[in-house]
Amino acid sequence: MPSTGRSAQVTRRPWSLRLRLLSIIGVSLLSVWSLVAVWMLIDVRNELRSALDDRLAASARMVAGLMLQLPAGAPPGSSSQSASPLDVIARDGLACEVSLLRGEVMFQTVARTTGSPSLASAPTGYTTRSFGGKEWRTYVLEQGGIRIATADRIDVRENLLRDIALTAGIPFALALTGSLVLLWFGIGRGLRPLEQLRVALALRRPDDASALPAMSPPPELRPLVETVERLLARTHAAIDRERRFTDDAAHELRSPLTGIKTNLQVLQLASSRPEHEGLAGQALSSAESGVLRLQATLDQLLMLARLDGRPAAGEFAPADATTAVRQAVDDAQANPSVAQNIQIECPPGPITVMVPAPLLNSALRNLIDNSLRHGAGSTVFVRVECADSGTVHFLVGDQGPGLTDEECAHAVERFWRRGVGGSGLGLAIVKAIADRYGGSLSLLRGAADGLETQLIFPGHR
Repeated sequence: MPSTGRSAQVTRRPWSLRLRLLSIIGVSLLSVWSLVAVWMLIDVRNELRSALDDRLAASARMVAGLMLQLPAGAPPGSSSQSASPLDVIARDGLACEVSLLRGEVMFQTVARTTGSPSLASAPTGYTTRSFGGKEWRTYVLEQGGIRIATADRIDVRENLLRDIALTAGIPFALALTGSLVLLWFGIGRGLRPLEQLRVALALRRPDDASALPAMSPPPELRPLVETVERLLARTHAAIDRERRFTDDAAHELRSPLTGIKTNLQVLQLASSRPEHEGLAGQALSSAESGVLRLQATLDQLLMLARLDGRPAAGEFAPADATTAVRQAVDDAQANPSVAQNIQIECPPGPITVMVPAPLLNSALRNLIDNSLRHGAGSTVFVRVECADSGTVHFLVGDQGPGLTDEECAHAVERFWRRGVGGSGLGLAIVKAIADRYGGSLSLLRGAADGLETQLIFPGHR
């Protein structure tokens, strides 16, 4: 039994937004209209009682006026031959009794409506009395020796009030039902932009970069539509980065893997023949170089992918320019294949750069490696300058063959390279770091010869 209850609770479907809105608005309308109806019913009841009381008083005064206009000494039933009062047919629920005063406390009934109770005990004025097991509202008027008593039954009054309530309640119920029906269709029409958005998203392909179909959402839904559009843009950007990384990796890893495979095949053939021992060693060395190149290319690709997916600059510890330069130079000189001289020029004192230290080290290391690779054995210089605008300039140059202006424009593109060496990703990584943290990268022809790269970041001393 407990598992059945949990299953029923899990499978219970929540109300739709349309039904929720209809229930909230319907309950609100029903509550407000019910309060208004009760207030109106109470007011009508009081007004009806007052009007019926006034009718009793008016009837009594009219009868008294008629009685006073009769000839003196000849009121109805006043002769000695009259043994009983005169009965007058009246409407059911209404009663009237006419009496002649005989002294101060005695009076003689001379006329009354058929079936009326004895109103002799009713006091002067308005009162509610019980006659014959039924409640009556009475009014007694004594004027000119005549006593007029009028009355009507309370149940007749209540029936009249009930009829009025039903007459007003049926249109009220019909109006409420009609309002709920109109609200159902009105809410559906108001939620149509949401349905349009849902259909557009359901039919959209994951790689679709086009904008959402044109729609005119109300002001309340416009932030939601804009948020969905921004989310789709970010999702498409993430998919594009993944696709670009896959394409880059497939493009760049194909050649090293092919080279490694070829060298391993040569090594396998050479190892079976002793006279080819030197060829086997050469193939093994080439395969090792291919593995190192493959590792470097993978590292560069992963760095570029992380930069593409990195959020905007947030909380991070800024780097020190001098420390970053010396660390990058030490890393470059740790490579045994590097025999060139590297000169460093840094101003004294700490220089803060608004870039995370690992990324600044990576950017400087790529610039230094690029100059070492293409400097043709010349001295590489690394210089740090502080501008009056608060920016920090890193200048890395060499006296190699340099690049033309057209080649400088293409050098920051991915996989662009002059010659065979390198992966073509170093300068692209430096530019991505600069763009991410408000910096810039420029490639310039040297004053004498060679290439000079200028990396600028915000900072302060």
